[in-house]
Amino acid sequence: MPVPKPIIEQLRKLIPPLNGTLHKGQSGRVGVLGGAQDYTGAPFFAAMSALRLGADLSHVICSPTAAGAIKSYSPDLIVHPILREELSPEKVRPELDSILSRLHVLILGPGLGREDYMQSYTRMALSMACAQGMFVVLDADALWMVNQDISVIKGYRRAILTPNVIEFIRLSEALSIDSDAPADKKAGLVSKALGGVTIVQKGAKDIIAVDTTGDAADPEKSKVQGGEKELIKEQIEIDIKGGYKRCGGQGDILSGVVGTMLAWGKCYEGGAFGDNTIPVSRIPTLAAVGGCMVTRTASRFAFKKQGRALVTQDMLPELGNAFSEIFGEDAQYGDKGKL
Repeated sequence: MPVPKPIIEQLRKLIPPLNGTLHKGQSGRVGVLGGAQDYTGAPFFAAMSALRLGADLSHVICSPTAAGAIKSYSPDLIVHPILREELSPEKVRPELDSILSRLHVLILGPGLGREDYMQSYTRMALSMACAQGMFVVLDADALWMVNQDISVIKGYRRAILTPNVIEFIRLSEALSIDSDAPADKKAGLVSKALGGVTIVQKGAKDIIAVDTTGDAADPEKSKVQGGEKELIKEQIEIDIKGGYKRCGGQGDILSGVVGTMLAWGKCYEGGAFGDNTIPVSRIPTLAAVGGCMVTRTASRFAFKKQGRALVTQDMLPELGNAFSEIFGEDAQYGDKGKL
Protein backbone atom coordinates (compact mmCIF):
# COMPACT_ATOMS: atom_id res chain seq x y z
CA MET A 1 0.00 0.00 0.00
CA PRO A 2 1.66 3.27 -1.05
CA VAL A 3 1.97 6.13 1.41
CA PRO A 4 -0.64 8.79 0.56
CA LYS A 5 0.78 11.56 -1.61
CA PRO A 6 -0.27 14.38 0.80
CA ILE A 7 1.96 12.83 3.47
CA ILE A 8 4.93 12.78 1.10
CA GLU A 9 4.29 16.42 0.22
CA GLN A 10 4.17 17.40 3.88
CA LEU A 11 7.39 15.48 4.51
CA ARG A 12 9.10 17.36 1.71
CA LYS A 13 8.29 20.64 3.47
CA LEU A 14 10.29 19.48 6.50
CA ILE A 15 13.43 18.82 4.44
CA PRO A 16 16.01 21.61 4.83
CA PRO A 17 16.83 23.28 1.50
CA LEU A 18 20.33 22.74 0.12
CA ASN A 19 20.71 26.14 -1.47
CA GLY A 20 23.33 27.86 0.63
CA THR A 21 20.89 29.80 2.81
CA LEU A 22 21.29 27.79 6.03
CA HIS A 23 24.20 27.89 8.44
CA LYS A 24 25.71 24.99 10.39
CA GLY A 25 23.16 23.48 12.74
CA GLN A 26 20.00 24.57 10.91
CA SER A 27 19.71 21.16 9.28
CA GLY A 28 19.49 19.44 12.63
CA ARG A 29 21.46 18.84 15.81
CA VAL A 30 20.83 15.32 17.08
CA GLY A 31 21.78 13.73 20.39
CA VAL A 32 21.93 10.03 21.26
CA LEU A 33 21.99 9.00 24.92
CA GLY A 34 23.25 5.46 25.31
CA GLY A 35 26.41 3.45 25.24
CA ALA A 36 27.62 1.47 28.22
CA GLN A 37 30.65 -0.81 28.45
CA ASP A 38 29.25 -3.69 26.41
CA TYR A 39 27.18 -1.66 23.95
CA THR A 40 29.06 0.70 21.67
CA GLY A 41 27.75 -0.21 18.23
CA ALA A 42 24.13 0.79 18.83
CA PRO A 43 24.73 4.47 19.72
CA PHE A 44 27.22 4.70 16.84
CA PHE A 45 24.67 3.43 14.32
CA ALA A 46 21.97 5.78 15.61
CA ALA A 47 24.24 8.83 15.65
CA MET A 48 25.96 8.06 12.35
CA SER A 49 22.72 7.37 10.49
CA ALA A 50 21.53 10.80 11.62
CA LEU A 51 24.56 12.35 9.92
CA ARG A 52 24.22 10.16 6.84
CA LEU A 53 20.63 11.27 6.35
CA GLY A 54 21.63 14.92 6.56
CA ALA A 55 21.80 16.19 10.13
CA ASP A 56 24.53 18.78 10.61
CA LEU A 57 25.77 17.64 14.02
CA SER A 58 25.43 14.39 15.92
CA HIS A 59 26.31 13.97 19.62
CA VAL A 60 26.67 10.79 21.66
CA ILE A 61 26.16 11.09 25.42
CA CYS A 62 27.58 7.94 26.98
CA SER A 63 29.53 6.21 29.71
CA PRO A 64 33.32 6.75 29.79
CA THR A 65 33.68 2.98 29.33
CA ALA A 66 32.06 3.26 25.89
CA ALA A 67 33.46 6.59 24.72
CA GLY A 68 36.84 5.41 23.45
CA ALA A 69 35.34 2.79 21.18
CA ILE A 70 32.65 5.12 19.85
CA LYS A 71 35.20 7.87 19.11
CA SER A 72 37.32 5.37 17.22
CA TYR A 73 34.46 4.45 14.91
CA SER A 74 34.16 7.92 13.41
CA PRO A 75 35.71 11.36 13.93
CA ASP A 76 32.44 12.93 12.72
CA LEU A 77 30.67 12.22 16.01
CA ILE A 78 30.85 14.49 19.04
CA VAL A 79 31.22 12.21 22.07
CA HIS A 80 30.44 13.27 25.64
CA PRO A 81 31.62 10.62 28.18
CA ILE A 82 29.78 12.17 31.12
CA LEU A 83 27.55 9.32 32.38
CA ARG A 84 29.83 8.16 35.17
CA GLU A 85 28.73 5.32 37.41
CA GLU A 86 30.36 6.83 40.49
CA LEU A 87 28.47 10.14 40.21
CA SER A 88 24.86 10.91 41.02
CA PRO A 89 22.66 12.21 38.19
CA GLU A 90 22.35 15.57 39.92
CA LYS A 91 26.13 16.02 39.77
CA VAL A 92 25.99 15.58 35.99
CA ARG A 93 22.83 17.67 35.45
CA PRO A 94 24.57 21.03 34.69
CA GLU A 95 26.80 19.53 31.99
CA LEU A 96 23.94 17.52 30.54
CA ASP A 97 21.73 20.60 30.51
CA SER A 98 24.40 22.47 28.55
CA ILE A 99 24.50 19.71 25.93
CA LEU A 100 20.73 19.37 25.62
CA SER A 101 20.31 23.12 25.18
CA ARG A 102 22.19 22.80 21.88
CA LEU A 103 20.10 19.96 20.46
CA HIS A 104 16.86 19.73 18.49
CA VAL A 105 16.11 16.09 19.32
CA LEU A 106 17.24 13.44 21.79
CA ILE A 107 17.32 9.72 21.03
CA LEU A 108 17.33 7.58 24.18
CA GLY A 109 18.06 3.88 24.40
CA PRO A 110 20.59 2.62 21.83
CA GLY A 111 23.22 0.68 23.77
CA LEU A 112 21.79 1.98 27.04
CA GLY A 113 21.69 -1.20 29.08
CA ARG A 114 19.70 -1.72 32.26
CA GLU A 115 22.26 -0.79 34.90
CA ASP A 116 20.73 1.41 37.57
CA TYR A 117 23.03 4.34 36.93
CA MET A 118 22.36 4.43 33.16
CA GLN A 119 18.62 4.14 33.74
CA SER A 120 18.77 6.99 36.27
CA TYR A 121 20.61 9.22 33.82
CA THR A 122 18.05 8.39 31.15
CA ARG A 123 15.10 9.30 33.36
CA MET A 124 16.72 12.62 34.19
CA ALA A 125 17.63 13.38 30.58
CA LEU A 126 14.12 12.55 29.41
CA SER A 127 12.61 14.84 32.04
CA MET A 128 14.94 17.66 31.01
CA ALA A 129 14.23 17.17 27.31
CA CYS A 130 10.48 17.27 27.92
CA ALA A 131 10.85 20.45 29.99
CA GLN A 132 12.65 22.04 27.03
CA GLY A 133 9.98 20.95 24.54
CA MET A 134 12.40 18.76 22.59
CA PHE A 135 11.33 15.96 20.32
CA VAL A 136 12.46 12.56 21.64
CA VAL A 137 12.80 9.01 20.32
CA LEU A 138 12.74 6.07 22.73
CA ASP A 139 14.09 2.68 21.71
CA ALA A 140 15.67 -0.45 23.16
CA ASP A 141 16.26 -0.23 26.92
CA ALA A 142 14.62 3.19 27.13
CA LEU A 143 11.44 1.22 26.40
CA TRP A 144 12.28 -1.07 29.30
CA MET A 145 12.40 2.07 31.44
CA VAL A 146 8.91 3.03 30.21
CA ASN A 147 7.63 -0.43 31.13
CA GLN A 148 8.80 0.16 34.70
CA ASP A 149 7.14 3.58 34.95
CA ILE A 150 4.66 4.70 32.30
CA SER A 151 4.49 8.19 33.78
CA VAL A 152 7.94 9.13 32.44
CA ILE A 153 6.50 9.56 28.94
CA LYS A 154 2.72 9.46 29.22
CA GLY A 155 1.06 12.41 27.51
CA TYR A 156 4.24 13.81 25.99
CA ARG A 157 3.22 14.07 22.36
CA ARG A 158 6.62 15.09 21.06
CA ALA A 159 7.79 11.52 21.67
CA ILE A 160 8.08 8.55 19.33
CA LEU A 161 8.47 5.00 20.65
CA THR A 162 9.95 2.41 18.26
CA PRO A 163 9.41 -1.07 19.77
CA ASN A 164 10.29 -4.28 17.94
CA VAL A 165 8.06 -7.35 18.19
CA ILE A 166 9.16 -8.42 21.68
CA GLU A 167 9.36 -4.87 23.03
CA PHE A 168 5.86 -4.18 21.73
CA ILE A 169 4.46 -7.23 23.52
CA ARG A 170 6.07 -6.13 26.78
CA LEU A 171 4.82 -2.58 26.37
CA SER A 172 1.30 -3.80 25.64
CA GLU A 173 1.36 -5.96 28.75
CA ALA A 174 2.62 -3.08 30.89
CA LEU A 175 -0.31 -1.00 29.63
CA SER A 176 -2.83 -3.85 30.13
CA ILE A 177 -3.80 -3.86 26.46
CA ASP A 178 -6.27 -6.67 25.74
CA SER A 179 -4.27 -9.52 24.21
CA ASP A 180 -7.33 -10.49 22.16
CA ALA A 181 -7.54 -7.07 20.49
CA PRO A 182 -7.05 -7.18 16.68
CA ALA A 183 -3.34 -7.18 15.87
CA ASP A 184 -3.66 -4.21 13.51
CA LYS A 185 -5.38 -2.13 16.22
CA LYS A 186 -2.94 -2.65 19.08
CA ALA A 187 -0.51 0.13 18.12
CA GLY A 188 -3.36 2.62 18.29
CA LEU A 189 -4.45 1.25 21.67
CA VAL A 190 -0.90 1.60 23.01
CA SER A 191 -0.73 5.19 21.77
CA LYS A 192 -4.06 6.00 23.39
CA ALA A 193 -3.02 4.41 26.69
CA LEU A 194 0.15 6.53 26.64
CA GLY A 195 -1.79 9.74 26.12
CA GLY A 196 -1.18 10.22 22.41
CA VAL A 197 2.50 9.30 22.08
CA THR A 198 3.37 8.20 18.53
CA ILE A 199 4.08 4.47 18.21
CA VAL A 200 6.16 2.79 15.51
CA GLN A 201 5.39 -0.92 15.75
CA LYS A 202 8.22 -2.54 13.80
CA GLY A 203 7.62 -5.79 11.97
CA ALA A 204 7.00 -7.32 8.56
CA LYS A 205 5.25 -4.04 7.95
CA ASP A 206 5.71 -1.00 10.15
CA ILE A 207 2.58 0.35 11.80
CA ILE A 208 2.63 4.00 12.84
CA ALA A 209 -0.19 5.01 15.13
CA VAL A 210 -1.19 8.04 17.16
CA ASP A 211 -4.41 8.35 19.14
CA THR A 212 -5.08 11.34 21.36
CA THR A 213 -8.85 10.81 21.60
CA GLY A 214 -8.51 9.57 25.17
CA ASP A 215 -8.37 13.25 26.11
CA ALA A 216 -11.64 14.13 24.37
CA ALA A 217 -13.52 14.38 27.66
CA ASP A 218 -11.09 16.97 28.98
CA PRO A 219 -10.06 19.62 26.43
CA GLU A 220 -7.28 20.86 28.71
CA LYS A 221 -5.59 17.47 28.53
CA SER A 222 -5.74 17.55 24.74
CA LYS A 223 -3.17 20.36 24.66
CA VAL A 224 0.10 19.41 23.08
CA GLN A 225 3.35 21.28 23.26
CA GLY A 226 2.93 24.24 20.92
CA GLY A 227 -0.50 25.21 22.19
CA GLU A 228 -2.67 23.07 19.91
CA LYS A 229 -5.75 21.22 21.19
CA GLU A 230 -6.27 19.00 18.16
CA LEU A 231 -7.54 15.46 18.77
CA ILE A 232 -5.93 12.96 16.42
CA LYS A 233 -6.53 9.32 15.56
CA GLU A 234 -4.42 8.04 12.70
CA GLN A 235 -2.72 4.87 11.60
CA ILE A 236 -0.37 4.43 8.65
CA GLU A 237 1.18 1.18 7.49
CA ILE A 238 4.55 1.12 5.74
CA ASP A 239 5.09 -2.03 3.70
CA ILE A 240 7.85 -0.79 1.40
CA LYS A 241 10.08 -3.71 0.57
CA GLY A 242 13.21 -3.99 2.68
CA GLY A 243 16.15 -6.38 2.65
CA TYR A 244 15.59 -10.04 3.46
CA LYS A 245 18.24 -10.21 6.18
CA ARG A 246 17.57 -8.82 9.64
CA CYS A 247 20.64 -8.20 11.75
CA GLY A 248 21.20 -6.41 15.01
CA GLY A 249 21.51 -2.67 14.63
CA GLN A 250 18.91 -1.93 11.97
CA GLY A 251 16.57 -0.61 14.65
CA ASP A 252 19.32 1.81 15.67
CA ILE A 253 19.51 3.03 12.08
CA LEU A 254 15.78 3.69 12.21
CA SER A 255 16.12 5.63 15.47
CA GLY A 256 18.76 7.87 13.94
CA VAL A 257 16.81 8.49 10.76
CA VAL A 258 13.59 9.26 12.65
CA GLY A 259 15.58 11.48 14.98
CA THR A 260 16.96 13.51 12.09
CA MET A 261 13.51 14.01 10.63
CA LEU A 262 12.27 15.17 14.03
CA ALA A 263 15.23 17.57 14.20
CA TRP A 264 14.19 18.94 10.82
CA GLY A 265 10.68 19.28 12.23
CA LYS A 266 12.03 21.27 15.17
CA CYS A 267 13.89 23.58 12.77
CA TYR A 268 10.71 23.88 10.71
CA GLU A 269 8.74 24.76 13.83
CA GLY A 270 11.23 27.52 14.55
CA GLY A 271 10.70 29.05 11.12
CA ALA A 272 14.09 28.15 9.65
CA PHE A 273 12.54 27.11 6.33
CA GLY A 274 10.05 29.96 5.94
CA ASP A 275 6.92 27.80 5.99
CA ASN A 276 4.48 27.24 8.87
CA THR A 277 1.59 25.38 7.26
CA ILE A 278 2.16 22.03 9.02
CA PRO A 279 0.81 21.77 12.59
CA VAL A 280 3.44 20.86 15.18
CA SER A 281 1.21 17.97 16.28
CA ARG A 282 1.74 16.43 12.84
CA ILE A 283 5.54 16.36 12.94
CA PRO A 284 6.04 13.10 14.93
CA THR A 285 3.81 11.14 12.56
CA LEU A 286 5.57 12.55 9.51
CA ALA A 287 9.01 11.82 10.97
CA ALA A 288 8.00 8.25 11.77
CA VAL A 289 6.64 7.66 8.27
CA GLY A 290 9.70 9.15 6.60
CA GLY A 291 12.07 7.26 8.86
CA CYS A 292 10.46 3.91 8.16
CA MET A 293 10.42 4.52 4.41
CA VAL A 294 14.07 5.54 4.23
CA THR A 295 15.30 2.74 6.51
CA ARG A 296 13.43 0.02 4.64
CA THR A 297 14.68 1.31 1.30
CA ALA A 298 18.28 1.52 2.53
CA SER A 299 17.98 -2.05 3.79
CA ARG A 300 16.81 -3.19 0.37
CA PHE A 301 19.63 -1.38 -1.43
CA ALA A 302 22.27 -2.78 0.93
CA PHE A 303 20.88 -6.32 0.70
CA LYS A 304 20.94 -6.15 -3.09
CA LYS A 305 24.69 -5.52 -2.91
CA GLN A 306 25.64 -7.77 0.01
CA GLY A 307 23.00 -10.49 0.19
CA ARG A 308 23.51 -12.89 3.06
CA ALA A 309 26.74 -11.09 3.99
CA LEU A 310 24.82 -7.92 4.91
CA VAL A 311 25.77 -6.23 8.18
CA THR A 312 24.18 -3.11 9.57
CA GLN A 313 27.12 -0.89 8.64
CA ASP A 314 26.39 -1.63 4.97
CA MET A 315 23.18 0.36 5.30
CA LEU A 316 24.87 3.64 6.24
CA PRO A 317 26.14 4.54 2.74
CA GLU A 318 22.72 3.69 1.29
CA LEU A 319 20.74 6.23 3.34
CA GLY A 320 21.38 9.06 0.88
CA ASN A 321 20.39 6.85 -2.05
CA ALA A 322 17.25 5.77 -0.21
CA PHE A 323 16.39 9.40 0.51
CA SER A 324 16.69 10.26 -3.20
CA GLU A 325 14.61 7.23 -4.16
CA ILE A 326 11.73 8.37 -1.97
CA PHE A 327 11.83 12.15 -2.21
CA GLY A 328 13.57 12.70 -5.56
CA GLU A 329 16.89 14.09 -6.67
CA ASP A 330 15.70 17.67 -6.25
CA ALA A 331 15.10 17.06 -2.52
CA GLN A 332 18.55 15.47 -2.22
CA TYR A 333 20.51 18.19 -3.96
CA GLY A 334 18.41 21.32 -3.49
CA ASP A 335 17.12 23.78 -6.04
CA LYS A 336 20.61 24.52 -7.36
CA GLY A 337 21.03 20.94 -8.53
CA LYS A 338 24.17 18.81 -8.41
CA LEU A 339 27.49 20.61 -8.25
